[in-house]
Amino acid sequence: MLVGVVGPSGAGKDTLLAGARAALAAEPRIRWVRRVITRPAEAGGEDHEALDPAAFAARREAGGFALWWEAHGLLYGIPRAIEADLRAGRVVVANLSRGVLAEAAARYPLLVLEVTVPPALRAARLARRGREDAADIAARLAREAPLPPGLRVHTVVNDGTVEAGVACVAAVLRGLLSPAG
Repeated sequence: MLVGVVGPSGAGKDTLLAGARAALAAEPRIRWVRRVITRPAEAGGEDHEALDPAAFAARREAGGFALWWEAHGLLYGIPRAIEADLRAGRVVVANLSRGVLAEAAARYPLLVLEVTVPPALRAARLARRGREDAADIAARLAREAPLPPGLRVHTVVNDGTVEAGVACVAAVLRGLLSPAG
């Protein structure tokens, strides 16, 4: 099954995914996807494979991505190699965009893991990061996109400790490994 992790900037997706990955490091049935992004590797944020736009386009045209999308002026791709993992029965965890969820659900068995946080806490987290001014943060908070209808969704409200959020994400993923998952 593909687990598409979504949530707005500041919800804590990367923190929870990193913690769950560490907690489940010994679990060979989980594949953690490293995204391909047209952002320099040294720009910070998540660990990703950096490509320039021309190289990204060439890989996309060659069929190298299972899913791809554009957001915030960047191109994002999920390597086609996930399909072999899915065929092998692995749980494949990928940070996705809401805009690609319908396509993902049409092509793969999908669980959406939606990470949310109350708006005031999210605003405070975004402000602490220091990447955006108050107007940009307000615009980001106003830009909420709904999930496509009909998806299997598990929501994690990330308003407690990091440990509690990581435990919740890890429990969801462990549950998918069981026969009833």
